[in-house]
Amino acid sequence: MKNFDYIIIGAGSAGCVLANRLSKNSSHQVLILEAGGPNTNVNIQIPGAYAKLHHTKVNWNLWTEPQAQVLNRKMYLPRGKTLGGSSAINAMVYVRGNRADYDEWAALGNAGWSYEEVLPYFMRSENNEAIERMDAGYHGKDGELNVCFSNKFKTPFADAFVAACAAVGIPENPDYNGAKQAGASISQCTIKDGKRCSGAAAFLKPILKRSNLTAITSAHVSKIIFDQKKAKGVEYIRHGKKQTVFANKEIILAAGAFQSPQLLMLSGIGDQKVLQAHGIDKIHELKGVGQNLQDHLFFPIGCEANVQEGINQYLPMLKQIKPAWDYFVHKKGAFTATLLEAMAFLNIDGKEEPVNLQLHFAPIWLGKDYHYNMYDIKTLPAVDGFTILPTLLHPKSRGFVTLHSNDPMAAPIIQPNFLQEKEDLDVLVKGLKLALKILDQTPFKKYTKTLAPKLDLPSEDALVQHIKKSLETVYHPVGTCKMGHDEMAVVDHELKVHGVENLRVVDASIMPKIVSGNTNAPTFMIAEKAADMILGEKLK
Repeated sequence: MKNFDYIIIGAGSAGCVLANRLSKNSSHQVLILEAGGPNTNVNIQIPGAYAKLHHTKVNWNLWTEPQAQVLNRKMYLPRGKTLGGSSAINAMVYVRGNRADYDEWAALGNAGWSYEEVLPYFMRSENNEAIERMDAGYHGKDGELNVCFSNKFKTPFADAFVAACAAVGIPENPDYNGAKQAGASISQCTIKDGKRCSGAAAFLKPILKRSNLTAITSAHVSKIIFDQKKAKGVEYIRHGKKQTVFANKEIILAAGAFQSPQLLMLSGIGDQKVLQAHGIDKIHELKGVGQNLQDHLFFPIGCEANVQEGINQYLPMLKQIKPAWDYFVHKKGAFTATLLEAMAFLNIDGKEEPVNLQLHFAPIWLGKDYHYNMYDIKTLPAVDGFTILPTLLHPKSRGFVTLHSNDPMAAPIIQPNFLQEKEDLDVLVKGLKLALKILDQTPFKKYTKTLAPKLDLPSEDALVQHIKKSLETVYHPVGTCKMGHDEMAVVDHELKVHGVENLRVVDASIMPKIVSGNTNAPTFMIAEKAADMILGEKLK
């Protein structure tokens, strides 16, 4: 048994930031526990290889329950299980969301979380390589998290996408993280010198030599230990043995939107009926633990290209020799870039703001009949093309996370209830119609060979069937330990767990409503702000 001042559970995006900020003061003894191993898998570092990280040891490889409104499919939920968490396996795009997202959080009673109040925390983390091209006053240049455009490799399809969007009335907006989100742009990415800039690479690895910081991998936390209603320690399992550590000041739960609520329930915090059903002694009842699950959804529609300028050509192993040589020897080429080359944000209902639809764009083709597995590149054709992925930003449907059992090693039950609300499907159908229109514009026509599937003269039923057949989560789960002061809130505006002492949740699970875009950048921001609240500091 050993005592620390702060114990951080989870070395994902939030945990890495917290470890860095809390251990900056050498008088603070900080422990960070990560269930996964060190991020030594070479594919983590190679941006173009991120698709090879699915179904591996660095992934929790979770699944939803069957989705009644999505052809009863169980849907794959990738989550990072290594130092850096999901920032070690994601597509590396850097999106903050919309001003209205954070203003709504504040309007719900969460003081300090308006856009103007969180913007400085985004900027503190950031080192934007292209800051001269960005909107003034919205970006940082001294932070640890490197943000750039993929300037070492870009297919011609990406520029065609931006131009085609302009042709249908979605103007180019080079900085969707600046004054205005709406518009089309090449993606901003967390990449540095051709390597992934994960939470671990940016915030944790550079400080591992601090004598007051202890990082333990392969440490699966089984429960938080309480003295009455005061969190005092953590029990974890490492190599089959239970170990216990204690916190003098605080325990910070940063295990993500699936495992943070799971661990709260395993520790006796949650709906009393759930706790009783699994023989868990109640510490404090919070009915909202695990509720309010939200995620972004997208699906593909694309074209086979008449030129070999994309990514599919590199899928056969023998064809990877040249780009590998370019990457490791010359630090250039296809392996230096994310697959999500460009994106657009808009309001599909014709309003200027706030946005409610995102279009991800990838220089990859998924085949004529979509007989593929998005998470298994061996199923994709070795013929180039490009794909638009209309993305639902503000789902009305809500799901939940609960326990399978009181076994801490068991995966939780994850029921997102995707498309339960018809409005979600309606938005996606509108998004599909828009994507077809974009693909039909002049900038794409010189590259287009075949539209797949053939939806150029579709019925409404055909559109719906295509969406339900090919729909996937963007793996942006949030909301299951939501911030607020209502009866379903789990943490307050300082991210302290209601009803207990010395325990906070700091990760994407605290979002009361999902943001308008990819969730990794907001998670870094949440941790930056939380660190100041924990230390009683104000951003200078």
